[in-house]
Amino acid sequence: MNPLNRNQIAWRAAQDLPEGGYVNLGLGMPVLAANYAPADREFMFHTENGIVGVGPVAGENEEDPDLVDAGSQKVTLRPGASLADSAMAFAMIRGGHIDVTMLGGFQVSNTGNLANWDAEVPNKGPLVGGAMDLAVGAKSVWITMVHNTKDGAPRLVKTCTYPLTGVGVVDRIYTDLAIIEVTSDGFLVREILEGMSRDTLQERTDAPLDFAPDCGVLSAPEL
Repeated sequence: MNPLNRNQIAWRAAQDLPEGGYVNLGLGMPVLAANYAPADREFMFHTENGIVGVGPVAGENEEDPDLVDAGSQKVTLRPGASLADSAMAFAMIRGGHIDVTMLGGFQVSNTGNLANWDAEVPNKGPLVGGAMDLAVGAKSVWITMVHNTKDGAPRLVKTCTYPLTGVGVVDRIYTDLAIIEVTSDGFLVREILEGMSRDTLQERTDAPLDFAPDCGVLSAPEL
């Protein structure tokens, strides 16, 4: 029983992206999803610094210093891409034109509260940045993160202890152990890692878990 790695989490989340959607990818793990976009589906990746139509991360011979995402990572463009200033990029976010935003997270509560910044965390603060706009402006908010901290503490909690990015905004969470939806009744597990028991997943989660009647097996290719 091996938990998914960062690339596998990003791959699994990418498989659920909607046909024809405008999708914002946050810094860190979410950006990796652009590398695993299903080839049979059409959608446009958006960055808050002004690209609509981001392609995979640039390879060694594809790097263009003028093409970077919001985290200054060199990227490529998909066919039909367009460029704009950050004011226009944020107008898309605040105007409700982003179908899905995929963000990283420190904690998610079972009421959908998101905490993904803290001035006290080294190299992660002190500013919340565009995540606060994305959390309330996007039509759907997905979080990609590991299920527990390096110390084993749960990231899916009853109450967030980090500063909040948004209140009641999270719809879906992709971790290395499960896919979980946030419903009006709390956390609902849609997929669980093969070989992991429901009791073990609950032990690694602070808030109560319900399991969907058709709860499936979480899996991903070797990446």
